[in-house]
Amino acid sequence: MDNQIRKPDGFDAQKLFVQPDYMLKELNNSALTRPLFVSDIGFFPQARHHFRERPEGADAHIFIYCVEGEGWVEWSEEPSSTERSYPLTERQLAVVPAGTPHRYGASADKPWSIYWFHLQGEDTAELIRTYGLDQGGPVRLPLSVHAQLLEQFEQCYRLLYDKHYSLPAQIHVAQTMRHLLSSIGLSAERSAQDRKRERYFDEAVRYMTERLAESVTLPELAKQVGLSKQHLVYLFNREAGLPPIEYFLRLKMQRAGQLLDLTGLSVKEIAGAVGLSDPYYFSRLFKKIMGYSPTEYRGIPKG
Repeated sequence: MDNQIRKPDGFDAQKLFVQPDYMLKELNNSALTRPLFVSDIGFFPQARHHFRERPEGADAHIFIYCVEGEGWVEWSEEPSSTERSYPLTERQLAVVPAGTPHRYGASADKPWSIYWFHLQGEDTAELIRTYGLDQGGPVRLPLSVHAQLLEQFEQCYRLLYDKHYSLPAQIHVAQTMRHLLSSIGLSAERSAQDRKRERYFDEAVRYMTERLAESVTLPELAKQVGLSKQHLVYLFNREAGLPPIEYFLRLKMQRAGQLLDLTGLSVKEIAGAVGLSDPYYFSRLFKKIMGYSPTEYRGIPKG
């Protein structure tokens, strides 16, 4: 990249909107926007000489989506603070968490065209972590999400540009961005290692779901999936936040709740239907997990 010419913005046919300070204060004070809202948004087409550097990081989470050309993104990864540089090419999204020192720029030979937006709010960080968008560099989006991002970007940009003073419009933009972020997280093309881990998890859950009326042990489940017991426990803690057998018990209690709602079976019969021969143990476990005794749960109006 030419070190003599560096531009943060100012590109032909660009789109750029930055929330005014008074609106940022209102968004931070509104219960419906405080958890997640847009602070900046834009589109830079064929952005030759584009370059930004923030040694202290930004107060927002930065999303950069390349639709054409090439560029690069570099940031410091925690906890080691190791600097990593990643190329960013067509249909790739880079996410730089708030407070992370970083720099990025367009390729000198094939300058990128990028859609970008900055999100603030405590829910943003949690969503990024939940979907792993802050790990392993940029992710490539499938065509369906690519189209969704472009459509919803245009909708949000136009609303903010035309009606940034309208809190209802700001709320709509915030909700649209939340939905877009979850769609990206669910559909982003993962690494081969990520896909392999998801297959192991899905296979284990499918095996348990088919045996809710039986008992399943950790060694049995590990053998079925083809992992060591230790690796299987790690996998479940990572994907579900629970060890495998506790996850299995929760599946049983969810099934028991369905039977309580949809059938006239007795508590003892339902306990047997989920593989627990002792109805007293079943009742204690059900209350621990579901928050109500089976009888109380059955009496709660639903639907």
